[in-house]
Amino acid sequence: MEDRDLVELFWRRSPQALELTQQAYGPYCRRIALNFLDSPEDAEECLNDTWLRAWNAIPPQRPARLALFLGKITRNLALNRLEAGRAQKRGGGLTVALEEMEQCLPAPRRTGEAADAAELARLISRFLRAQPLPARTAFLRRYWYGDGIGEIAARGGMTGGAVKVSLLRTRRKLKVFLEQEGVSV
Repeated sequence: MEDRDLVELFWRRSPQALELTQQAYGPYCRRIALNFLDSPEDAEECLNDTWLRAWNAIPPQRPARLALFLGKITRNLALNRLEAGRAQKRGGGLTVALEEMEQCLPAPRRTGEAADAAELARLISRFLRAQPLPARTAFLRRYWYGDGIGEIAARGGMTGGAVKVSLLRTRRKLKVFLEQEGVSV
């Protein structure tokens, strides 16, 4: 079943929309959640919340690419759960990757408003579109999907060291780019 058909089922408020969506995108969303969370139980809760959020968001939204829509919901829920876990104890599934990014992005207190966050997202997207495909892919796999260095290396036919160097160089370029665009890092 195609995305537009699934979205149409959501618009008709058919319970079959959730069942078919879970079948089609459950493994994809579970993988995203598990990349951020150490606990399979937390990941399952995150998935349940994903389906609920999708049910509540469609309508009024009509996503053209359901995988991206669901992946974003899952990722945000997993990050919220990770942050809550970090507040209780240090550590967790993706703490290292998040700390890597702290060096090239403005502190949240300086980017607290939605308009600033949207502008920052637009700038990062523009920056990434200008990067070579291997560097862009590694960056997105690490910081968007939460993949580990070894997994990125295996997917890209690289060594772990090459992935680390690529990520470091891309983060440095991003920092310089953002500073040139007037973002205080």
